[in-house]
Order: sequence, then C-alpha cells, then structure tokens
Amino acid sequence: MDFDKLIRIRTNSLQPAKGRILISEPFMGDYYFGRAVVLLAEHNEEGSFGLIMNKPAESSFNKIVQDFPPFEATVYLGGPVATDSLFFIHTVGNDIPESSEILPGLYWGGDMEVVREMIILGQLQPSKIRFYVGYSGWEANQLEGELKRNTWLVSRETAGSLMKTKPSEMWQNYVQRMGSDYELWRRFPVDPQMN
Repeated sequence: MDFDKLIRIRTNSLQPAKGRILISEPFMGDYYFGRAVVLLAEHNEEGSFGLIMNKPAESSFNKIVQDFPPFEATVYLGGPVATDSLFFIHTVGNDIPESSEILPGLYWGGDMEVVREMIILGQLQPSKIRFYVGYSGWEANQLEGELKRNTWLVSRETAGSLMKTKPSEMWQNYVQRMGSDYELWRRFPVDPQMN
C-alpha cells in the first residue's frame, strides 16, 4: 500500500453545503466516522449539522422508539451528538408538516405526531423514511479545518441514491464515483493490521 500517495491526495474543490455529503478518509478509525457518509442537513457560518447515512443501529425501531405502532424501519447512528434524541429524513415532502427540504425530493424533520399517524394508517413505508439516533455537528469553521486536513471529501448525491444504496456499500460506491485519484482509498484495508 502506497501510504505516501494516500496522504498526498488533495481534497476535492467542492465546498460543503446543505444537501451535500461528506465521505470520510479511509484511515479514520473513529467508531462513528470510520468509512462514514454524512449528509449535511445544514451548513452555514454558525456551523454544520449532518446525519451519518451508512451506520445502522443494532436495535429495531420499536425497541428504540417507545409508544409507536409496529414499524419495520431501520434506525441509524446519526452521530455522536445528542444520542438521546431521534431525528429523521424522508421523501414524502409536505405530507409531513414542518419538514425542511435538504435537496430535491429529500426532507429533514417535521411533525412526529403526523409520522405516527401515517404509520398507524399504513400511509408511510419504511423505504420513505430513515430514523437516526444522534447527529453529527461541527462548530463554525471546524469542518473547514477538517477539510484542509483531508479528513473528508465533499460530493453530491441524489435523494434516490441516498435512500436506496445499501449502507454496507455506500462508502465504497461513493468513493468510486470520485474517480481514479481515490482508488487507493477504496483498496485501503478497514483494519491495516490485518493486511
């Protein structure tokens, strides 16, 4: 493995923004951010807020969310901040009041009581909504500093890709789309000591 080449790769020039994704560099061994894909739901001069898209939790929806009707949805680890809080994204738009569009066809948050009612009435399918425990957050200029250290790549994805790509394949697929400059990232072992 050519570690010097891995380290020399410059981050791409795309800037972080609401609706863009962050792809972690391959040697980040962090529990939350190792091979993570983070959707930025907010990015401004005050900081950034995002959700990790590819880290399913081990518990089911109804074990995590009490007093809800049975629902076969996967819950994901959204990040290390506010892990006692539940967040969600969805593709049903204004059917859930108070939602905020992150990118075309993908929305963040909304009225949880309406979500509950839609589940009871069978109007909401698990493929249309994703739940997250916790979130990923950066203070003002913190994310920019991490980008300068090549901790993340910034990319664009569609709502369909983010909701339909298998979590276990997401990091590899999105790094591959970044082009041949990042081929070594894809081949870098998850645990270098096992190589």
